[in-house]
Amino acid sequence: MSNPNLTLSIASSHNISDPPVRSEIGRPPEWYNLKSAGCNSFWREAALVLPSVLLVLYLGFQARRNVKKLSHRKSYVMIAYYALLWFSALLNLGWSLLQGWQCAPGKTVAWNVLSLFTECGMLSLEISIVAFLLQENYASGLEALAHTFLVSGSFVAADILIQAIFIFGFGVPLFINADASHWGKWSVLFVHTLALTAVYCYILFVHYSKWRDKLPPRPSFYNYVVVMFVVNVIGLFASGLGGIGFGVGFWYISYP
Repeated sequence: MSNPNLTLSIASSHNISDPPVRSEIGRPPEWYNLKSAGCNSFWREAALVLPSVLLVLYLGFQARRNVKKLSHRKSYVMIAYYALLWFSALLNLGWSLLQGWQCAPGKTVAWNVLSLFTECGMLSLEISIVAFLLQENYASGLEALAHTFLVSGSFVAADILIQAIFIFGFGVPLFINADASHWGKWSVLFVHTLALTAVYCYILFVHYSKWRDKLPPRPSFYNYVVVMFVVNVIGLFASGLGGIGFGVGFWYISYP
């Protein structure tokens, strides 16, 4: 006759040692630890800082020539874009240099605010370029400037507000790479990337439809849209895979 106490102990140890499948799916892979997520990771920080430094150096070396061109053209739109480019480049450099904030005690709020401002600058630059190229002509007056940044600013403000609500209101670690198993983080990233992908997909659809005459006949515009569409599709798949625990999603978020 079997011992009931022995059977119970075997069953209990079996249940403890074998967690449910669902918890395994939501768990980050073994290689994704605090160091690879951006906490004191030399190679990750170098991979982020080096392109940012090169961009700032390039803008610095070209600054005198670009300022001369802008002063001769007297285009308010191009001057605003150049200022926004510098603002975004410097913010991105600061964000790259201060990666340790996301894991430092007491720096979480400062890191989230810096990340929101950095994304605001990059997203404003991205959307305003699309809004500017969608115009029938390259206008340079204050009216064109106001129209361009009104359209892009509305989208960016709504996006940043939603992200801020999730971060500070619901505690979603959207910019904390070390906490990669939070389902809310991947849901917000997926919806955010899906919205951008849908916009670029719609523009490409219109280009190959009978309504293509409503879009400007500029090859550079469509090249830009195709590149951004591919980038966002990759980000969309990475966010989806990261949400179910596949390593490529964690890698994509940790090495943007």
